[in-house]
Amino acid sequence: MAHSPVLYVAAGAFLSYLLYTRIALYLARQRIIKENGCKPCRARFNKDPILGLDVMKMMKENTKKHIVLQENKKRFQKLGNTFHTRLVNMPIIATCEPENIKTVLSLRFKDYSFDHRTAAFTPLLGHGIFNADGERWANSRHLLRPNFARDQVADIDAFERHFKLMLKHIPRDGATVDLQELFFLLTIDTATEFLFNHSTNSLRMFGKEDDTNEDIVFGKAFNYAQDDVGTRSRYGFFDRFRNNQKGEEAIKICHTYIEKFVDDALRFRKEMDEEKRAGNHKDEKYYFIQEVAKQTTDSKRIRDELINILLAGRDTTASLLSNMFFQLAKKPDIYGKLREEIAALEGRTPTYDELKNMKYLKWCLNESLRTHPVVPSNSRLAIRDTILPRGGGPDGQAPLFVPKGTMVGYSPYVMHRRKDIYGADADEYKPERWETLRPGWEYLPFNGGPRICLGQQYALTEASYVTVRLVQEFSQIESRDPEDWIEGLTLTLCSLNGVKVGLTPA
Repeated sequence: MAHSPVLYVAAGAFLSYLLYTRIALYLARQRIIKENGCKPCRARFNKDPILGLDVMKMMKENTKKHIVLQENKKRFQKLGNTFHTRLVNMPIIATCEPENIKTVLSLRFKDYSFDHRTAAFTPLLGHGIFNADGERWANSRHLLRPNFARDQVADIDAFERHFKLMLKHIPRDGATVDLQELFFLLTIDTATEFLFNHSTNSLRMFGKEDDTNEDIVFGKAFNYAQDDVGTRSRYGFFDRFRNNQKGEEAIKICHTYIEKFVDDALRFRKEMDEEKRAGNHKDEKYYFIQEVAKQTTDSKRIRDELINILLAGRDTTASLLSNMFFQLAKKPDIYGKLREEIAALEGRTPTYDELKNMKYLKWCLNESLRTHPVVPSNSRLAIRDTILPRGGGPDGQAPLFVPKGTMVGYSPYVMHRRKDIYGADADEYKPERWETLRPGWEYLPFNGGPRICLGQQYALTEASYVTVRLVQEFSQIESRDPEDWIEGLTLTLCSLNGVKVGLTPA
């Protein structure tokens, strides 16, 4: 059967088009490289150049041994501050250069997106602020930002109420207690009250196994669901082949639980509108969910935003407190200095302004966020050809070309421990260094640029308050963990072994 000449012409035209677009792309990229003085990155990590399966195998081993961060740090020390690697179908540039991170998060913000993590995050987080890009993200930020004003984040009465519940679970006879477990219960209780106008009250339920209590069921499901996000991220492309019925069930429980409060808030909004129309206006206590419901009636949208904020507000604060108290328990001299500063309150509970003015407390929190940043690594996907200011050439100081489709992974953990930035003692927990330290992009505890963390003040206020109250209640803290700190790495970073301590009442 003779082939139609039309087919030959069509095939030839298609091949010509492919060739033309490839040549045009090559020439456009060469122009960008030349105009910006880009040099190739000499350092490469993976030995398997096609799929990077050696990297995948190594990551799996390091995760199992809980040494992901320390091995990553060694890799940067060996290869330099910026290097190339590959994971299955994804080319990756890894960096711990402040100038590169500043470029990705701020100067060339619009060149990057979160597309590479959508598949892992969307099942739980939907299209909320942490999982959205572009216009959608800008709308989310606009929707949520007013709700983080000072008078909202400084609900000292709520913190005190939940702190007193936590205090009941701390032995006063010096017996060993895991503070990390209590911190995670405390922060889910305060975060759910702040967001939903209903606390999970997990500190009240602590130790009770009641599968009929929806607050307890939600707490467990939420823990499982967010661990599952981390698992989805690690599996990447291969996650679709995993039987994940338990993860999907946990996500469903979380969504159903939150939707109930969304319905209440929308009903409240309707009643408020009716009251206003009738000329009756009464002052109501501020609640986050009700404020969001005043701005949109899209129930799925409200649910997505709330679960995003809950994920961030709960884990980051609990991890910060846990990592810091692990260090304080190992260094009684630092705990003593904190007590001296806090003694000025003469046993009173602190006000928001008093918390803000406690210098040594601030240094302790800053130093914990430096040595153990609660989000120790992050990444963005280049959605157009772009450049980084460092990483090219033999010394890594020349600009580096970043092709569209490349993931740029950056490591605050490694950057925060660079000895050329923080000194020979960079690995040590030493709050006094903050007396003179004024870092810029070298210190990134809450991200930076347009996506800087909205809940930063909420997290720091709660962590400060809980620290002050614990130090007021207990004169000494003693570590009951013979090990050094070991990484417990999920979506955030805390201590694998918890924070096992003995406390002496004041």
